[in-house]
Amino acid sequence: MNGDTSPIRVAIVDDQELVRTGFHMVLDAEPGIEVVGEAGDGREAIRLAVEASVDVMLMDVRMPGMDGIAATAEVIATRSAPKVIVLTTFDLDEYAFAAIRAGASGFLLKDVRPQDLAAAIRAVHDGDAALSPRVTRRMIELFSTELPAPTDRPAAPSPIDALTPREREILVAIAEGLNNGELAGRFFLSESTVKTHVGHILTKLDARDRVHLVILAYEHGLMSSGPAGGRP
Repeated sequence: MNGDTSPIRVAIVDDQELVRTGFHMVLDAEPGIEVVGEAGDGREAIRLAVEASVDVMLMDVRMPGMDGIAATAEVIATRSAPKVIVLTTFDLDEYAFAAIRAGASGFLLKDVRPQDLAAAIRAVHDGDAALSPRVTRRMIELFSTELPAPTDRPAAPSPIDALTPREREILVAIAEGLNNGELAGRFFLSESTVKTHVGHILTKLDARDRVHLVILAYEHGLMSSGPAGGRP
């Protein structure tokens, strides 16, 4: 948070009041996190994003009326857009992947442990992503059915060309689902150096976060050898 000591302002969006209350109680016990609002549907979520100065929004993906997919796209488009973490009851929920494609920065199951929920909120607030390697690989698999093969793309300048060879390697590893500690181990770098590289990659590719980097890596053919970069 770049030295900022203000609490992370969180909003909870879910059509079930009991779920909202449960998350609210969990987050009230976490230092440095403040719940600033709740919403029961997507339209209320958009209002909260505009009016409540939210940093991170927990967004239920399946709601009556405006669902979490449409709401995420609208929330991300607001002037002071919060980061969005989508919530789902089912692992590998394709509705949740659609919300991630719409701009969400993370994916959590509703039975997430309190400490993992708080860690995900802090990570997303700091520009990281709340995605496990398994979810990242499945996301790439789903996107690969929608994207043209790299050989079908006309030759054109690519933002990937602005990356150094090391930055390109790190981008591929991010798309495989590696976190900063794992990146440091693979490339024999300090975590602070890894964070610097990741920051440069985000800036050069004009990417909103690491989830966006995963999408860009696949769209530009860097993962054409298959999910997880061909690793077993």
